[in-house]
Parts: sequence; C-alpha cells; structure tokens
Amino acid sequence: MRLRLRQIALVAEKLEPVLDDLRAVLGLEVCYRDPGVERFGLENALLPIGNQFVEVVAPIQSNTAGGRYLERRGGDGGYMVITQCDDHGPRRRRVEELGIRIVTQFTTEHFRNMQLHPKDTGGSFFEIDQQLGAGGWDVDGPWEPAGGGGWKGAQRLDRVTAIRAAEIQSPDPASTAARWSEIAEIPLEKGPASVSGAVPVLPFDGAAVRFVAIEDGRGEGLGGIDLRVADRGAVLTAARRRGAYRTDDQVYLCGMRMNLV
Repeated sequence: MRLRLRQIALVAEKLEPVLDDLRAVLGLEVCYRDPGVERFGLENALLPIGNQFVEVVAPIQSNTAGGRYLERRGGDGGYMVITQCDDHGPRRRRVEELGIRIVTQFTTEHFRNMQLHPKDTGGSFFEIDQQLGAGGWDVDGPWEPAGGGGWKGAQRLDRVTAIRAAEIQSPDPASTAARWSEIAEIPLEKGPASVSGAVPVLPFDGAAVRFVAIEDGRGEGLGGIDLRVADRGAVLTAARRRGAYRTDDQVYLCGMRMNLV
C-alpha cells in the first residue's frame, strides 16, 4: 500500500491577504475555490505546488471549527496533512482497528475521503483520501479537492516545485510519530539530530512528515513545510518586500515556517 503527501491545508483569519502573499513570494496561482466548504462556514482556495497543493481556508461566519482552531493556536497557521492512498479499504479498516474517530468522510464517483480526529492522532489533522478512476494515481493526476483534472492550468514552476516535507510540532514528538506510523503502517526513519535527539520522520512517496518539539510557543500543530525551490533569489527578494523573510533558508507565510530546500 502506498501513501503520498498530496495537499497541505492552512487556516487564516482572512483569505485574500494570504493568497496575495503566496502569489507574491512563492509565485503560486489559484486553481480552484470549492463552494462546498461554505456549509462549514468557510471559504477556501487551492494553489498547485508542482503536482501537490496548498489549500487556505478562512472562516466567513462565527463559531466554526476553523475559527476555533485559529483561536487555539493564536492566529494563522497549519491545519491539515492530507494524503493520497492507492487503496482506501485497508486504510479504513486500519483506522477502525485502532479505534480512531473519523471527523468527516464521504464518497463520490471519483473520490473517497477520511479525515481523522486530531485528538486520536496527535499533532494535526491527518487525512487519507483516494482519487478514483482513470489516472487517479498518476503523478500529475486529477485531484477532486482541487476541482478534478483542470488544475494544471494554474501550475507555476518558476519559484517552487514541490512540497518535500511537513513539520508537525508536538509536546511528545516520539509518541506522536509512533501513532502516525501505526496508522500509516509505514516504519519511522531517523532524521537530523536536534537538541532533543534524532528527529523521527515518517516517509511517504516523494515526501515526508517530520515530528519536532514545540519551540515557538504556539502549541501542538502543523508548524512548517519544506519546499523545493527553483529560484531561491526570487523567493527571498519577494519575501523581504512582503516582510516574510526569516533567513536565506526560510520564509514565514500564513503563520508557517516555509523551509527552502
């Protein structure tokens, strides 16, 4: 069974300013806005990064799950790690065996969705989906949350070309990593050493999830992503103009550490 990192979801107090930052700094373009998220009191937009996606959601009414998450984590930031599997049935059975609650689930003609409860996974929302039909597992294949197969018209590769890793911060990185490994049925690897020891890494197809200690005072959650860059100079120049520059290896957008690799 295979699992790939296909989408990262961010949550913001206001949608359009974040989209402006992502366009200006990373050179991204919106491929799709899903009218269906309005039923959750949200608006959204998806932007391709290579053949993966970053989604930004923002509340448009009070007392939404997204709004509560913003309050809990003190502002804009990471929200969900969304993966694509090649066979949903065994994934669903594994979740049931482990007693993990499912927050949302649905099946359409071309898609199966399963979003796991973060209190049972730790770290962040962990979603496991399957794109059905012809080309569903193709590298550049369709992705229903991004509107299906038309997303490549918005693909921009001048500055960033892929999401290489997601970074989840946790009060107990080893325990959280072990839980995600148990769910994914993928053995952990050891990443670079930190002050607290080797960083546990969960390898997916072409990307990974890294589990680190909390050092920014914002609590548990998705704190960063690694981006493969094609034009570091252009990214850094734009980041300085937008007040998003951290170092020559990192920019800060939507409350997220975006590491340039």
